[in-house]
Amino acid sequence: MKVILKENKEHLGFKDEIVEVKNGFARNYLIPKGIASLATPSAIKVLEENLRQSAVKNQKIKDEAQKTADALNELVVKVAVKAGEKGKIFGSVTTIQLAEAIEKAGHKIDRKYIKIKGESIKSLGSYEASARLHKDVAVSIKFDVIAAGKNN
Repeated sequence: MKVILKENKEHLGFKDEIVEVKNGFARNYLIPKGIASLATPSAIKVLEENLRQSAVKNQKIKDEAQKTADALNELVVKVAVKAGEKGKIFGSVTTIQLAEAIEKAGHKIDRKYIKIKGESIKSLGSYEASARLHKDVAVSIKFDVIAAGKNN
């Protein structure tokens, strides 16, 4: 069954894309939750017209995302956490903490679009994460996990 996505959905697609999904998934989850609508011929025509009208606006959004991506490529974000004697941290570093550290550096990224590479981070050091800023723009973010209270 073909549906038109009304919002970005991880592992499925982006807003205003037409995707093929199983009938039950569409009928029982996507459509009732308002995540997608049925892709009828008339709905597809309306979508194409809306996309044509919003193409300039989308280009501006993509350009802004690219500027942010370029700035983040140059930046090494510092995440301050409470740590023990041997560099072992209490808990683990999450996308929430990383998003807050990026925001302190002057860039706003929704934590839903940040993915920390590898296993959970439980010690001090340098790590990498990836973030999807736009459907065509992804960036690799370098960050250091440092002990809170140290001036780095």
